[in-house]
Amino acid sequence: MRLVWGTVASIRQDAPAIQRLMVLLDGDDVPDSVVSYPDLAGRCAVGERVLCNTTAVDLDLGTGGEHFVVARAGEGVALDEPVPGHVMKLRYTPLQRDVTVVEEVAGGTHAQMAEARSLDRMPVVCCGLHSQIALVAAAIKEYDPSLRIAYVMTDEGALPIAVSRLVAELVAAGLLDETITCGQAFGGGLEAVSRHSALLAARHVAHADVAIISLGPGIVGTATAFGHGGVAQGEAVNAAAVLDGVPIAALRLSFADERPRHVPVSHQTLSALADVALAPALVAVPALDPARALAVESALEGAGVWNLHLRRLVADVSLPDMRGVAIRTMGRSPEDDPAFFHAAAAAGRVAAEEACARRA
Repeated sequence: MRLVWGTVASIRQDAPAIQRLMVLLDGDDVPDSVVSYPDLAGRCAVGERVLCNTTAVDLDLGTGGEHFVVARAGEGVALDEPVPGHVMKLRYTPLQRDVTVVEEVAGGTHAQMAEARSLDRMPVVCCGLHSQIALVAAAIKEYDPSLRIAYVMTDEGALPIAVSRLVAELVAAGLLDETITCGQAFGGGLEAVSRHSALLAARHVAHADVAIISLGPGIVGTATAFGHGGVAQGEAVNAAAVLDGVPIAALRLSFADERPRHVPVSHQTLSALADVALAPALVAVPALDPARALAVESALEGAGVWNLHLRRLVADVSLPDMRGVAIRTMGRSPEDDPAFFHAAAAAGRVAAEEACARRA
């Protein structure tokens, strides 16, 4: 860990849940980009001294490419904003904070959650990358704008939901109707203790027709079978199935990634579905040109995905109306790597069809 003091030079974004600052770190000549969460450190002002965690940038990580404010110096930095609840997130760390979760009495939804046992066959789209949620949500809303969508963010990636520019844009565009953070993730419209409770809250508190569940921005990878954040997709399938939902898996496809382990189907997706998932899911497979379709099918068959899961071919998938939300993954656009985007949209289409059939 590397902690460095600096001085706030300017404020680029000043939203309720997040500030993006330019901070001149001690010993530097040029200000750096720094993220601050007012709920954890208070609201920063220009000229203020701040202690920054610069570890991720110093390690040149692809995600987490900004510094983060740990604390503010000087007078007037007391932060005392108690909440009715008593559950801690970021537990046993210097920045642990109290939240009010949907499961407890103080949240006002304890009665619903105490009775909740089933998702009543609600479709649950299980994603392996944060960027997939945009295509999934847009495809659902394009199929039927009246369908309510709740996004459940798990804690295998980023913990503060505020760090996701994508989620904020999807909410503003009306593509997400509610957000729920579970585990150690925090900052959603609703807070939950576990992914199971979060999914139940999506159905019984947010009254969602479809839930999308995914880790937050950033994914750990080690080029090993289980040492990656993508295992969250398999765990999501299990949770949805246990709760009598309809798990739908979004494939992470690519024909442009320079890393062979992610082409044509990411090894993270294959391990999540073939090794981690214990219950069957509907696997949305987009129509591709014959050569690419064969490569995808060979990868899925070879990994044993079809030993458990059910294929749902989406023949007429196309990029949905994103309502102005820009979409990229790993720096690539739909033109650079269309299979990735079509696969996520296909999962959204399957979810919408299932939700509408459930209504009928």
